[in-house]
Amino acid sequence: MTAPQPRSAPPVDASTLRLGYGTNGFANHRLDDALAVLADLGYVGVALTLDHDHLDPFAPGLIRRVAAVSRRLDELGLAVVIETGARYLLDPWHKHAPTLLHDDPTRRIEFLRRAVRVGADLGAEAVSFWAGVRPAPVPPQTAWDRLVAGCAAVVDAADTAGVTLGFEPEPGMLVEDIAGWRRLRAALGDPARFGITLDIGHCRCLEPWPVPQCVHEVAEHLVNVQIDDMRRGVHEHLEFGTGEIDFPPVLAALRDAGYRGLVAVELPRDSHAAPAVAARSIDFLRAAAARAAGLGGNEDSAEPLCSASADATATVRIPDGGRRLG
Repeated sequence: MTAPQPRSAPPVDASTLRLGYGTNGFANHRLDDALAVLADLGYVGVALTLDHDHLDPFAPGLIRRVAAVSRRLDELGLAVVIETGARYLLDPWHKHAPTLLHDDPTRRIEFLRRAVRVGADLGAEAVSFWAGVRPAPVPPQTAWDRLVAGCAAVVDAADTAGVTLGFEPEPGMLVEDIAGWRRLRAALGDPARFGITLDIGHCRCLEPWPVPQCVHEVAEHLVNVQIDDMRRGVHEHLEFGTGEIDFPPVLAALRDAGYRGLVAVELPRDSHAAPAVAARSIDFLRAAAARAAGLGGNEDSAEPLCSASADATATVRIPDGGRRLG
């Protein structure tokens, strides 16, 4: 299948943010139905997690199914990014296993290569992935070497397909923050297609800067944004207004950084009430964007700067026992 060009990403300001929603928050819906609900609510894009119930890349007839999803996205006017945080797609017993850090990462690398090909065929703006949690028996240096080698294989696939990668720092994983992403990118030789996926909640959870400053720190390489509320030191994706983030300065920072990609709601634990949560989320973000439109540049002072030696290095509590919530 010939890969189409990425779906349009017109210039935006904070009042016309390109809002999307993650299908991992619609796990109880058929993909067609989830896409229709999101389009009806006014979302302009979708963060599509490839999973057993949503475009399984290992099931038969992948080319045909990808073509059908592409037609559906076009019919609904939805842009797309590809997410790869499926919990039990690769191993029915162990969440997210194998990762790039396991003794045999073959199935993970194949999954990511397939995700890149699907992303190319759908005209995705980015394909997002992460490091994984280091298995206890694996020494840190071994895990790092495996991560670099695995990412290099994915970068090669992305270069061949002409696809942009967004690597996501995840609390509790081997690369959990912006500093870790920078180290990884340098180890890979600063590849042009190796950008960053920034989860706004993660910034509040553990980064040493206010959330708007996190946006500015990575603006040059920002290719994908996930958005949710969160509390300091707790990796738990929360509905907007139930955590600690002040969102208008964050959205103003995205505007000031010139970010043109999707800003996709990341609420993977809310599928039981997906339509209602999605409706509340877009209303909240539209109101926050309207307030952000009135803000000038450099709104970092809206949140206190956390000391790198104190709050910023506090232990992150991960409610599901050290594994990613996404």
